[in-house]
Amino acid sequence: SKFLNDKWMIKNGFLKDVQEHKPWWWDIKVQKLNLSAPLILLPEVSCQKAIEILQEKGYDKAPVVAESGIILGMVTLNNTLTSVLAGNAQFSDPVTKVICNQFSKIGLEDSLRKLSCILENDHFAIVVHEQMQCSSFTKQTVFGVVTAVDLLTFVGRNDAK
Repeated sequence: SKFLNDKWMIKNGFLKDVQEHKPWWWDIKVQKLNLSAPLILLPEVSCQKAIEILQEKGYDKAPVVAESGIILGMVTLNNTLTSVLAGNAQFSDPVTKVICNQFSKIGLEDSLRKLSCILENDHFAIVVHEQMQCSSFTKQTVFGVVTAVDLLTFVGRNDAK
């Protein structure tokens, strides 16, 4: 349908939203969410160590980032435990064996409208900040992981004002 196609176009940056009766938060930038610094895991961390770190820090997921800065994917407690229990991975395997490499990225300068479109289908998005290096290479730095809870908390907290 046209509505769903427009949402896909907005989510993927091909269309600016032109909704007449948009919520007050529609055009606010993702950077205003005041996200906490992310927990980032290196690809050589074992599944066992990843589980321990996530539980110790109170997280259920974390981005896995190579030393070069490339985002390899997300490791989640659920996916790790499911893979280990199904025999597809062992606790001693590196987290790269259990990462989810299907994820959405959103920039600090993107709108909360775009974020809301992403979160309609995905459980989270990785917030990235792009930095130009040399003349043509762009490096993405993980700035945070954002969920629907983060967006709802922001809207609810500021809606009450």
